[in-house]
Amino acid sequence: MAVEIDRGVFRTENSPMIESFAAIAGEKEGKGPLGKCFDRIIEDSHFGKDTWEKAESRFQLEAVSLAVNKAKLVKEDIDAVFSGDLINQCIGSAYGLRELDIPFLGLYGACSTMAEGLLLAAVLIDSKAVNRAAAVTSSHFSTAERQFRFPLSYGGQRTPTSQWTCTASGAAIIARESGDIEIVGGCIGKIADMGISDINNMGSAMAPAAAETIRRYLNATDTKPEDYDYIVTGDLGIVGSDLLVEFLLKQGIDISGQHRDCGKMIFDPEKQDTHCGGSGCGCSSSVMCGYFLPQMANGQAKNILFAATGALMSPMSLQQGETIPAIAHLVHLRKE
Repeated sequence: MAVEIDRGVFRTENSPMIESFAAIAGEKEGKGPLGKCFDRIIEDSHFGKDTWEKAESRFQLEAVSLAVNKAKLVKEDIDAVFSGDLINQCIGSAYGLRELDIPFLGLYGACSTMAEGLLLAAVLIDSKAVNRAAAVTSSHFSTAERQFRFPLSYGGQRTPTSQWTCTASGAAIIARESGDIEIVGGCIGKIADMGISDINNMGSAMAPAAAETIRRYLNATDTKPEDYDYIVTGDLGIVGSDLLVEFLLKQGIDISGQHRDCGKMIFDPEKQDTHCGGSGCGCSSSVMCGYFLPQMANGQAKNILFAATGALMSPMSLQQGETIPAIAHLVHLRKE
């Protein structure tokens, strides 16, 4: 079973493997630099439903179903599903996956939830509590804007540091004895709060958490950035990515050659007017399952750290004048 090698840092012993994966994205994401990487592009933002919230649920259901089908499995083969989103009480996940009749663990780590789901699935499989699990997250531009900012009809001006919530979903199937991408270990994030309260500057709020988690894992495993093909963060965007590299450089760690950020990659900020890049639970999961995991599957990359980042605030906490606490969970992936 998983063995702790430092506080909050562990390695697995029974080789939980990523068996299959799938990524679905909306029309705007499909027109971005990674458009060809996604399994499906859904041009209808309502996905045939009468509300955006129902559409997001369908995104998540479709992603899990695709990942199950790609592994030539049926839903009864999945012992547990770890799922989360940004909507209050994670209704995107609960309503989307209820028809699957799979044991369900709803998670909330904001945009870090995909890494959290992969960590928990790996630990359960490593302990032999389950044989196969799914990790999935989703987000939708319109549901997030309605909940966290202004109604879309308001037409408010977006600040230069703001990010565009992705309409997307990514799912991965983790198994004990099938697959060739191993979850080697991970690092459970700590809550970091730098006193930032601007909801339109999420990258700056989350960068310290990402730096702390990456530093802890490198130190605990006695590894260097050069030991990895990529060190991937979730959705720091342009500003947050620059800050992350700067924070770690001050601690003597240079990740500039290996660092990639899903939020920076998913959109073209100049052509698509997304300012600092993408965000949302579906951002890191869709880019990981649509871009990075396929590279590992075909041997282009063999060693990746995936550190998804999340802001642990709510509309109410911001209305009460609270700052934005952030977290980053890390998963170490290696191609067998």
